[in-house]
Amino acid sequence: MYYTIGQVSRMFDLPVSTLRYYDKEGLFPNMQRSSGIRRFAETELEALRVIECLKKSGMEIRDIKQFMEWCTEGSSTYPKRRELFLRQKAAVEAEIRRLSQTLDMINFKCWYYEEAIKDGNEERVGSMRPKEMPEDIRRAYESAHPEIFTQEDS
Repeated sequence: MYYTIGQVSRMFDLPVSTLRYYDKEGLFPNMQRSSGIRRFAETELEALRVIECLKKSGMEIRDIKQFMEWCTEGSSTYPKRRELFLRQKAAVEAEIRRLSQTLDMINFKCWYYEEAIKDGNEERVGSMRPKEMPEDIRRAYESAHPEIFTQEDS
């Protein structure tokens, strides 16, 4: 089954211009054309899933293009491709840790201001030590303040 560029655009919620750009950059090396019209097969859809995954992981188009070139070179590039995904995995895991810390700060501050609203001021909650906080909030506080928190403070 083949899909038009418009169908693929809707399926992946991507602008048609993005799909044309990817094609121009050579990211769909085996794409079929009929009277000059792009015909996306399952091969291109899977390539697009990988491209979007790599893009979301922070990889630049030139590096994605290199990956796609390795794919066309065959099995001799498996080690390079695996290494690329291992690097991206580490980058995504680091980003998840960073975002988790950010979420912990947000959760802590939500709790903090809930308490300040209840009290009508920040006096009590602002002077609270981590060991006096509810367990889940203490963990969030510790995560959000790794540079100052030590086990002795708990």
